[in-house]
Amino acid sequence: MLPACSKSSERQGETVSEQADALLAHGREVLASQPFSVLVGTELAALSPGRAELRLAIRPDLQQQYGFLHGGVVSYMADNALTYAGGAAMAAPVVTSEYKINYLRPAIGEMLIARAECLSRGRQQAVVRCDVFVLKDGEEKLCAVAQGTIARMGEGS
Repeated sequence: MLPACSKSSERQGETVSEQADALLAHGREVLASQPFSVLVGTELAALSPGRAELRLAIRPDLQQQYGFLHGGVVSYMADNALTYAGGAAMAAPVVTSEYKINYLRPAIGEMLIARAECLSRGRQQAVVRCDVFVLKDGEEKLCAVAQGTIARMGEGS
């Protein structure tokens, strides 16, 4: 999902801040190339090696019949955040190999926030955790947790 960008050791002459800005800009370009992400209006709020934060404004057309955000949208946000964090940790093109999500409470509010952090990485895969929060009246509440394996894309992918 996240194509490789230059590793920091290859970006000589740039400050850490410039490298961080370049990684975030690259991540936003990737997000803009994902039709579904554009359709639902996802924003990449933060990206650093091994960490990612995605945000999504909750709208009526993304809700299900009981008035809360559809579980598929919550799951998509966790999946995408997991992959961004894993891809940034591995500095390589990656895809989600598997993930599990637990829904803890209905996502009712103004904004969904998915924060992912790489727990372990190797050459071929990373294990990443994501906490998904709903923002309502200025307060964040945990509504789902996910963990997944993010795999480096092979030569023939």
